[in-house]
Amino acid sequence: MVNRALRLREEAEVREARARGKAYADGPLVARVLANSTEPKQNRYAVVAGKRIGKAVQRNRCKRLVREAIRKLHPRLIPGYDIVIIVRGTVEELTGLAVALGSLERIANRAQLIRPEVEDVSTSEPRKASRATE
Repeated sequence: MVNRALRLREEAEVREARARGKAYADGPLVARVLANSTEPKQNRYAVVAGKRIGKAVQRNRCKRLVREAIRKLHPRLIPGYDIVIIVRGTVEELTGLAVALGSLERIANRAQLIRPEVEDVSTSEPRKASRATE
């Protein structure tokens, strides 16, 4: 579950992000991304699933999967954006966490929200063979 402090809760803010945000789609998900002015910089998320997804049980399952995928992806994202994820696929398309996470990763890559990987200096050098075996 996404931390409550990271949720985009006000209806007006969700509407603004949906109206003015840039859209990125992949499979069963669409993301609307809009820069925000929070201080300190942080991302805020909302997950929306309309009635054509299915009945309440199916909609809630899809939203839970997407929220869990966001929770796993959040530490790797550049802060400072309002992100509204719209579920457009049915339960048959959004079959599990791996599908949701893969789709969100591709969306984040396209939106250039993934932080550049910082190479760890301590592991970049080749390890020397241990002399204990001689």
